[in-house]
Amino acid sequence: MKIVGTPREARKIIAGFREAGESIGFVPTMGDLHQGHLSLVNMALEKCDRAVVSIFVNPKQFGPKEDYGRYPRNEEKDHAILEKIGCDLLFVPTVKDLYSTSDRTRISVRNISEHLCGLSRSGHFDGVVLVVSKLFNIIAPDMAFFGQKDAQQAVVIQRMSADLNFPIRIFLGPIVRDENGLALSSRNRYLDISEKKRAASLYKSLSEAFNMLTMGERNPDKICKRTKSIIENAGLEVEYVEIVNGKTMEAVDEVSGTIMIAVAAKLGGVRLIDNIAARIENDLVEEVLLEFPEWSGYE
Repeated sequence: MKIVGTPREARKIIAGFREAGESIGFVPTMGDLHQGHLSLVNMALEKCDRAVVSIFVNPKQFGPKEDYGRYPRNEEKDHAILEKIGCDLLFVPTVKDLYSTSDRTRISVRNISEHLCGLSRSGHFDGVVLVVSKLFNIIAPDMAFFGQKDAQQAVVIQRMSADLNFPIRIFLGPIVRDENGLALSSRNRYLDISEKKRAASLYKSLSEAFNMLTMGERNPDKICKRTKSIIENAGLEVEYVEIVNGKTMEAVDEVSGTIMIAVAAKLGGVRLIDNIAARIENDLVEEVLLEFPEWSGYE
């Protein structure tokens, strides 16, 4: 595995891959890697000739009172894990490598980014799409891989990628969970064992919501009310419980088609998110990963 820190070095190695006719899969991360990240790297290795991973804790997507300064960082361990799994290139830029001192350019994906997490994290998705667009320009992958846990982020990035004509296919990988059902996240490090068990109420609530769908319930208010009560009974502070359209992230009045049940809550100051996406056709309900086939119009 090659490790580089500047866009110039990364582009040079990528050019070598291209000259050899090799396809490139890309997994952007903020480091402190866990099995969720590694599942995406494995997807890249399966679908592409070369797997490229970036590690960059992006200051632009953190609010002024958020945890940028203490966000988990474990570079030595991350490098060893990626080397072992077979990653071909690790890109580890600094802030100075990616952002100019002038810092005048912004990208914004309207509407999609204004729901769910966008309501409480003003500017968060603007920071995400800005850094991802930079990484896409540097790495120029054929495919990019994101986790279903951050589904809204993936939908925002897919829309940005399509609107700006990046010839990149976006794929989602399934949520990887611990033995209690808690979705893996670097921020889980902030929780002790007892808190992790309580945090698993998010998945418990989503499972109950999904069961309600399979039993024929189609009223989003009833489903959300039950989902919220499970989380609150575990002692978490609910930020939102929504059933949204899987493409627009807008709350639905009627549960049908491809939807996502999304939850966000805080426990001891730690913000947690989780979701289940489902496709509902008549009486058939199945859990799915969000897909974007109609947005591949660059071909």
